[in-house]
Amino acid sequence: MKKKLTISIVIIFIGFMGWRFLRPMNIFVVDDRFAWPIKTTQVPAVLGQLSANECGACHQEFYKEWKTTIHSRAWTDPYFQVDWQFDNAQHSCRLCHTPLDRQQPHKVLGYRDTDQWDPILEDNPDFDSTLQHEGVTCAACHYRKGKIVGVFGTTNAPHPVKKLEDPNQVCVRCHVVDGDRWDTFFSIPPCGTVAEIKKTKAGRVNKNLTLQQGKKGDHLASKVSSLGCVQCHMPTTKRPLVAGGKVRTVRQHLWRGGHDPEMVKKALSFAFAEDRQARGSKRVFRLTILNTGADHYVPTGTPDRYLSISLRLLGKQGNILDKQSHTIRRTVMWRPFIIDLRDTRLPRWQPRQYEFNVRKDSKAIKVEVEIRYHLMDENRRERIGYKNKTPINYEIFRKQILLGNKKNGIDK
Repeated sequence: MKKKLTISIVIIFIGFMGWRFLRPMNIFVVDDRFAWPIKTTQVPAVLGQLSANECGACHQEFYKEWKTTIHSRAWTDPYFQVDWQFDNAQHSCRLCHTPLDRQQPHKVLGYRDTDQWDPILEDNPDFDSTLQHEGVTCAACHYRKGKIVGVFGTTNAPHPVKKLEDPNQVCVRCHVVDGDRWDTFFSIPPCGTVAEIKKTKAGRVNKNLTLQQGKKGDHLASKVSSLGCVQCHMPTTKRPLVAGGKVRTVRQHLWRGGHDPEMVKKALSFAFAEDRQARGSKRVFRLTILNTGADHYVPTGTPDRYLSISLRLLGKQGNILDKQSHTIRRTVMWRPFIIDLRDTRLPRWQPRQYEFNVRKDSKAIKVEVEIRYHLMDENRRERIGYKNKTPINYEIFRKQILLGNKKNGIDK
């Protein structure tokens, strides 16, 4: 009897683990914030079809900025489309990449499961494929219940306006992904930018990029208004809302992030110099990296993103005589359970240092450091079959130090 019971338990366990390896990859909780698309049933005639082109007729500068963003390509981006199809084209992805109900080919009537990954759908007669291709279009952020929401109240606009007390409220509809499930084991959800902000320490640094004074406790984002999303990703400028209108302080609709090298460079500070106090037969060169500009970790968002560091010893012909490599990344085990294995990313105000030793009698002429930002892992790119037409990594810092020179080095 005991033997039969043991065999049954083993069979059940093997079957369960097999299912865990084959099941759909549901890595987050489909929260009520985005479980249903934004309703557009009360649209006033003056707003037309809620197309960005229509908004741009009056808000020309905002429209021009939006067209340059990843938001405008949230649906059409080639990487998203390949990745989405690879992961079984989950319906939940549509709810943030095309947030309006008329951008959805199907209506969401409800869900068959409590995790809200198995929707009950029916054809949507109001589906607008042109609007779908606008991705996170103007109305995705600015339209709610028949009115345009914005940080200004009455502006004599031809459409109904509702004052938005805190613009960060718009961001958290999609950019706060939770992962509190029974089968997940991590302190930060896979795309948990807000959770990262809560864990980031406050402090300040000296000119050598070392932590001079840190404050105890976390820099808690207890309120949405304290997250700082728009304050960082939507810099202010002075211009009218519409051509010929009153000049105001407004926010640029840019939302630059990991796809923009200049934005990543602004988040980080670097120092690479020789330690003149080092003794012995070797010269010590120290690289310090510090997140001084982002309240969240760097990199953030999808765990596919990472930083690579190459420290190299170069000969007269530029040949590499010695090399040291590091990565700054988050490593997650996805199956059979989601578990954080390692996270070496950069919280704010916590310096990361790497040392590179060179023999004093070396015939090399310089040492060099190169740091690159990777939007995705090459192994992932190959696995999903993504044939990128644009680079998936770029340089954010490079510096050389001449070994025969007492100066600190040459930046590139």
